[in-house]
Amino acid sequence: MMRALTTAATGMVAQQTNLDVIANNLANANTNGFKSQRAEFQDLMYQTFRASGAASGGDAKLPAAAQVGLGSRFAATSTNFSYGSIQATGNPFDVAINGEGFFKVTLPDGSTAYTRDGSFKPDANGLLVTNDGYPVDPQLTVPTGAQAVTIAANGTVTAVLPGANDPQPIGNITLAVFPNPAGLTRVGQNLYKSGGGSGDPVDSTPGEQGTGSLQQRFLEGSNVQIVEEMVRMISAQRSYEINSKAIQTADDMLGTLNSLKR
Repeated sequence: MMRALTTAATGMVAQQTNLDVIANNLANANTNGFKSQRAEFQDLMYQTFRASGAASGGDAKLPAAAQVGLGSRFAATSTNFSYGSIQATGNPFDVAINGEGFFKVTLPDGSTAYTRDGSFKPDANGLLVTNDGYPVDPQLTVPTGAQAVTIAANGTVTAVLPGANDPQPIGNITLAVFPNPAGLTRVGQNLYKSGGGSGDPVDSTPGEQGTGSLQQRFLEGSNVQIVEEMVRMISAQRSYEINSKAIQTADDMLGTLNSLKR
């Protein structure tokens, strides 16, 4: 069987995966703190008919190898951690990160997850939580009746409590940074989990140890560039089409071979 059939098929599968990644980026064009991804690929094994430098008679050696590749495969997704646009919301519990770092949240199983989505809200008990009800770590409780809640650039949270005239500190918001953010694992709900590739998180006060400062009443938008994704989608479509054409051509050549008569 012609190698072109299976080789082109791997190219079609690769472009299907490429389109899956692009579609996910487009679907999250309005997701708070979303970071776009790019599919990365590798070529597969090569069938070597003649090695480079092999003797061709006497003292002569072949200057180049004779190899035929066997296609490509999906290797990884690369995350673009550039900052999204900062958008004003007017909500005192919305917080954007101006720079590096992730908010920490506690999941129901007690583990820690990380997010760039700072759309927090107080629950029925005043505990500051995410849209899915996961509490911010370290936990921060807004007292009943608190007014003029202020989140400073360094994460200090103050509020005017009932019976008081001056703002009082009620907690702090910290950030975490990683040696290799690309090693984080996405788990959905705008959350990441740390893994072996990301390295251990380093907790810090916002504005220190390389972390960004906080900006109250703002949210970070998605960093997806619609036009760029559309161009990549068209490129993936064209690549898929040309690979399918290679399969059709190989099939036609095999048909010609089968039709030969003695």
